[in-house]
Amino acid sequence: MILDRPTIILGAGGHAKVVLDLVNAMGAYVAGILDPQLHETGVTEWRGIPVLGNDSTLECYQTDRIYLANGLGSLPGWDRRNLLYDKLTIKGFHFPALVHPTVIMGSGVAVSHGAQVMAGCILQADVSIGENTIVNTGAQLDHDCSIGKHCHIAPGATLSGDVSTGNCCHIGTNAAVIQGCHLGEGVVVGAGSTVLHDLPAYAKLLAAKPQALNITT
Repeated sequence: MILDRPTIILGAGGHAKVVLDLVNAMGAYVAGILDPQLHETGVTEWRGIPVLGNDSTLECYQTDRIYLANGLGSLPGWDRRNLLYDKLTIKGFHFPALVHPTVIMGSGVAVSHGAQVMAGCILQADVSIGENTIVNTGAQLDHDCSIGKHCHIAPGATLSGDVSTGNCCHIGTNAAVIQGCHLGEGVVVGAGSTVLHDLPAYAKLLAAKPQALNITT
């Protein structure tokens, strides 16, 4: 996608750094960021771009003249990210899909508004990504995966073919989901976990803790 309007990034945390690099990699013009904490402390520049103000500063912009990029990250604060996206979308602001140039995309892939697909990801044929979802660095989604909105597929996660999720799911770093599994709304899969079967809404699957070695001398 070509970003043909100035882009404003919301937030100035760690995820926002990656989003800034992503937007730059797409060749877009970043007009600045909005961050209440930086604004309150009088900071005027962040990573070479202007600090434009706080969220209320958006009232000065016409919704059809700019794009927004959600720089708020995953847990903690996931609800805040989702609520901000929904609130501003209702007001008429547009969050374009952001896809890093290094992403490998198969045929029939669909990436919805506000979704962010980071460097090194692989999206195979007929994958669909919901609104405001993050597919983070190096994640791999095989054919026919369908991801709901407001989800986070963390770095290095692997989803085999025909995996589907509800909204607001979190699949942790280096987790794996085998083919055909469905994850209900709000499911949390811990880092390094392996999902072998469907999980109901709001289930939590955490990786087993490593056992202490019993070494005798």
